[in-house]
Amino acid sequence: MTPPGEPAAAGPVHVVLVGSMGAGKTTVGTGLARALGRPLVDNDRSLAVSGESAAGLARRAGLVALHRRECQELRTALASPTAAVVTAAASTVEDPACRAALAPHLVVWLRVGPDVAASRLPAGGSHRPDLGGDPAAALRALAARRDRWYAAVADVTVDVGDRPAAAVVDEVLDALGPAGTGERDRGSP
Repeated sequence: MTPPGEPAAAGPVHVVLVGSMGAGKTTVGTGLARALGRPLVDNDRSLAVSGESAAGLARRAGLVALHRRECQELRTALASPTAAVVTAAASTVEDPACRAALAPHLVVWLRVGPDVAASRLPAGGSHRPDLGGDPAAALRALAARRDRWYAAVADVTVDVGDRPAAAVVDEVLDALGPAGTGERDRGSP
């Protein structure tokens, strides 16, 4: 949505899901895309289509290269002429260019506690970068760094908790307003 007094952005308004690893962005995004009749553009799947998982890219080239690639994938998705539901990699909010690219779109922060998020991450063989021996501690450290950025870019914040994905999708749809248009004041929960 465009803040009052600023020119409207060209192109479609995407619904973008942001949040920690384990927040359920892909699962909620799938349900939300279906409900809104929009395609889903998943950041993790976009990386996999290029032939390498996030974990593989992180091992081969390092986290800086992974985060740069995730930002590139997000900006590409946001430039699409087709309105979509876009799931953003957790790290993208740390990049100023990505935060700026999110501004004209409807951003939903799927907020989840580090312990709940860690319990959702599969042990071993994950497509995600290694969080070490204590994933909850690693996610707490990431939350301390990233939560302020999630809050800054979010038009809507939904506390995920241990709720079923369908309940989270319903809450997001309610928050987005009629037909998922997001016709509401920016920054409103």
